[in-house]
Amino acid sequence: MRIALITGASSGLGRTMAGEIVRTERNIDGFWLIARREDRLARTAESLPWPCHILPLDLTDPAAFPKLREELTQSGVEVGILINCAGFGRIGNYEKVSMEESNRMIDLNCKAAVDVTMTCLPFMKAGDRILQICSTAAFQPFQHLNVYAASKSFLYSYSRALRMELLPRGIVVTAVCPYWMKDTEFIAGAESGYGPGERPAIRNFALSVRSDKVASRALRDSRLGLAVSTPGLVCTIHRAFSKLLPKSVLLYIWELIRGV
Repeated sequence: MRIALITGASSGLGRTMAGEIVRTERNIDGFWLIARREDRLARTAESLPWPCHILPLDLTDPAAFPKLREELTQSGVEVGILINCAGFGRIGNYEKVSMEESNRMIDLNCKAAVDVTMTCLPFMKAGDRILQICSTAAFQPFQHLNVYAASKSFLYSYSRALRMELLPRGIVVTAVCPYWMKDTEFIAGAESGYGPGERPAIRNFALSVRSDKVASRALRDSRLGLAVSTPGLVCTIHRAFSKLLPKSVLLYIWELIRGV
């Protein structure tokens, strides 16, 4: 049985990715869906026409990975597509975002993505694919998103290097770097540290995109074997400018944009 394994599958882009796989992918026989919230995972599974195995795991808990490895070993499945969607962010400066939240971002956005990938690789073969959900924030430092952007930069660099290591095995790794998505819980969650009447550090999310567009473009780019997917106009332009301009200039540009 060749499966698509998706982390962060209970909502947002992870759930949308599952639906897009049903619509566009071939040679996938079912899903393994991972997230913390079992009830929401069950609702995702109920919405899909293919067999689903749900794993309610907290990926910030090191005990999750021996459990996942054991399940994969006992089932004998092949992981045809791995999508690491699990992650979160917080908007705010060093005073606004707590040490605990910062550590959890690093644990989930960086460590968990690496550990899931390492756990799944023994169950992957030539022709299989990995999509690491990074962010356009991976392309430069962002004040008031400092830990989140740094965590996504880590995942981006890891993905690019892992891709080269896996070329001899015929496994494709694509770093997916979207802009803000307006129909997921991410923005509301990122702003959750702000109370009524407080002005958030980022004032608007103009030109944000829909998650179905991100999922469709990301999976297409993965099928094409691309190293990086920038699923949208803003993130594509940002990637280009991040190569042309010094990081110090980009930081000042962001300072102007975020307050508009």
